[in-house]
Amino acid sequence: YGPRRFRISFDEQLRPYVTGDDGKIRKTLPKPGAKDDPDLAPAAHQWFAALKKDVRTAASDQIHRLEWAMVSGPRTWTPAEFHTYIAGHPLLRHLARRLVWQSYEHFFRIAEDGTLADVHDDTFTLPEDALVWIPHPLRLREAGALTAWTELFADYEILQPFPQLGRPIYELTEEERAASHLTRFNGAKMPTGKVQGLTRYGWERGPAQDGGVAHEMTLPFHGNAGSGWIVLDLDPGIAVGAIDVLPEQTIRNVTIGPRRYTTRPDDEALTFGTLHPIAASEILAQLTDLTTN
Repeated sequence: YGPRRFRISFDEQLRPYVTGDDGKIRKTLPKPGAKDDPDLAPAAHQWFAALKKDVRTAASDQIHRLEWAMVSGPRTWTPAEFHTYIAGHPLLRHLARRLVWQSYEHFFRIAEDGTLADVHDDTFTLPEDALVWIPHPLRLREAGALTAWTELFADYEILQPFPQLGRPIYELTEEERAASHLTRFNGAKMPTGKVQGLTRYGWERGPAQDGGVAHEMTLPFHGNAGSGWIVLDLDPGIAVGAIDVLPEQTIRNVTIGPRRYTTRPDDEALTFGTLHPIAASEILAQLTDLTTN
């Protein structure tokens, strides 16, 4: 602004905020005043307004991208990629600093000064031949590290861009792992609009049948033990193009099989135990949220 200067930072959702020379935190830049530079101040004020609009779109995309990287594989980066595109990126680093990262048996975070640190705040160095990924809390729990990392983030008051350390973990029972039908959700009722919301997790609505009604929501999965489809059988079904016509749905069954829409006797060999534990946890979380008022 000329005589006044402001520093721009981002919160856990990549929402920009500014800090002035007086240390006061503001959600936006103040309007230029009579004592500000007549050219610099209006240009800076206009630039910040455009930045807020651009970042709003980028934030949603990047948060979803990182969360998907955690639950879908996971997605891995080399140390060079991690430092260039994540930890050293001028925008993504604000999200990355609020997550726990993993490289083989090591868990670490990105400290405020950009260095890497373990749960004891000791410096951690990535080997050149390592791979880096975002661990699902199931992996942290298996390693006995979930509680320590949760306490550390709470002590530092670090808010995460999406649930990682506090993410619910669900597990199949032994009976469910051996079955091709998941009965725990049978009979649950929910609004049709809520069922449609499953599309944000990759579920797809089945084709319209008689009367223009789709009776399934389907989810593809891929794993080392096999690939196939999770099928959510609905009654009375979704009226395509007019969901208000049938406003409530009841789950008749949840099945797993190699084909998208049919379950035959030979499909019984494909059981829910085929799912990777992380995939199973995420699917159970989605269906639990769907069936919870």
